[in-house]
Amino acid sequence: MTNDLDKAFEEAYEKASAMTEPLPQDVMLLFYAYYKQATNGDNFSFNANFGVRNAFKFNAWMQLKGISPEEAKRKYIELVKQYAK
Repeated sequence: MTNDLDKAFEEAYEKASAMTEPLPQDVMLLFYAYYKQATNGDNFSFNANFGVRNAFKFNAWMQLKGISPEEAKRKYIELVKQYAK
């Protein structure tokens, strides 16, 4: 099943990357956080020189601490289905 999930995740990522319609900032943060959790898990890294925008992104990712990469992939796929037209 993991291979099917990985394939669906990659397809969702491609769809999300091709989206041109602007989305609300909170939705964009969810896309970022689920992607980072799916690909990096709880391996957080933060550069203090990031600035405010990246601090928000980092915070959104940290809020997903403990969620498995598989669950993050499922949530990312759901988000793409919801917002990609």
